[in-house]
Amino acid sequence: MPTSILIVEDDLTFSLMLKTWLGKKGFQADTVSNIARARRELTDKHYDIILSDLRLPDEDGIALLNWMRRKDIAIPLIIMTGYADIQSAVQAMKCGANDYISKPVQPDQLLKKIQEALQSGSNTPPPPHANANKPAHTLYTDPQNYLEGESEAAHQLYNYVRLVAPTQMSVLINGASGTGKEYVAHHIHQLSKRADKPFIAIDCGSIPKELAASEFFGHVKGSFTGAVTDKTGAFVEANGGTLFLDEIGNLGYDVQVQLLRALQERRIRPLGSTREIEVDVRVVSATNEDLEAAIRKGTFREDLYHRINEFTLRMPSLKERQEDILLFANFFLDQANRELERHLTGFDAQAMAALQRYSWPGNLRQLRNIVKRATLLAQGEFITLREIENELTEPSAQPVTPSFTLHNEEQEKRQIIEALRQTNNNKSKAAILLGIDRKTLYNKLKLYNLQ
Repeated sequence: MPTSILIVEDDLTFSLMLKTWLGKKGFQADTVSNIARARRELTDKHYDIILSDLRLPDEDGIALLNWMRRKDIAIPLIIMTGYADIQSAVQAMKCGANDYISKPVQPDQLLKKIQEALQSGSNTPPPPHANANKPAHTLYTDPQNYLEGESEAAHQLYNYVRLVAPTQMSVLINGASGTGKEYVAHHIHQLSKRADKPFIAIDCGSIPKELAASEFFGHVKGSFTGAVTDKTGAFVEANGGTLFLDEIGNLGYDVQVQLLRALQERRIRPLGSTREIEVDVRVVSATNEDLEAAIRKGTFREDLYHRINEFTLRMPSLKERQEDILLFANFFLDQANRELERHLTGFDAQAMAALQRYSWPGNLRQLRNIVKRATLLAQGEFITLREIENELTEPSAQPVTPSFTLHNEEQEKRQIIEALRQTNNNKSKAAILLGIDRKTLYNKLKLYNLQ
């Protein structure tokens, strides 16, 4: 298995660049942007080494080292700091850091320090309970299959998910199409006490009205025309586990009545049968409709609404999660690389800017489809604006004009190198000198492969 690295860094662009570079070197890297998230990752998952910034939004890297020491978590840690003074480096080493490296990070130097840290390991023996709390089911907590995001909206959503998941409350997930409602429903199941039982999903919008009752409750052979065999309904299949009802607002009124009775009495009767079956299911529902408006119109039962809505989760749209757009774009690129057997590194500067400026009416589903198509079409190492611009039709998605005007790429590279030389490789000062923001400078460094 590849060496796993946790990157704790609040500069999203630098974090993504570092993750991409480490991936090309054969490492499996995950990223978090604060100490609280790092603690959660280290509690749930094993890593071989940690790269942590010294200054982070909530606490500093030394606080993380102290927490690891209290928890007997023995993982080599390298401090990365733009404030590379002797005092902070010495303090970090005293608290247990294996090494430190100053920013701007030199890749060869970092690689050498990682190899040395892995060889030296840690002086503290790993505790016997290190993996005791690791979940048994990791389909959606595996970073290859699931991504929460780093935006404030994402943090709030998943704080609520972790709060409600261990309970038996029914949950209604409300959000636009493509925002990831089924992912969240499955995540609730994985974090619940029912995680070792079935998770059954039903798309209520795709069930013909006349077959809905059969899908939910099953039927016996001969109960209606076409019932040539017995059928087990979703309630019995999900018994002991979680039943996910997607787009529940599309259910017919008659089926709503039967569904309400099943939830209230915890019993179902297959069509054509005289035998009732006891069931124990937790219902998680999802909709992109305003069910309260449907109640006022008389198309959705109010008593059913209150039964399925003991706790509401609102899914933020992708445009409300601006900080997550590039995270998801790179996440979907990794998936597409595996599925299509491609080896793209990332997105060039103009493509990243266009992705961030677009409003994403189709949300995560639209982003995933665009990235997958672009991965197939890309000719070089990076996805460029050429592969995605036809998919982004809004005026805001037009190519971004750089803040400083240059005659050609060679001149632009020379200007960037000179700015870095004048500022002793201080990227923040170099960006000011060039008249651009730091994120744009990082994009340019990545585009031109400048270290």
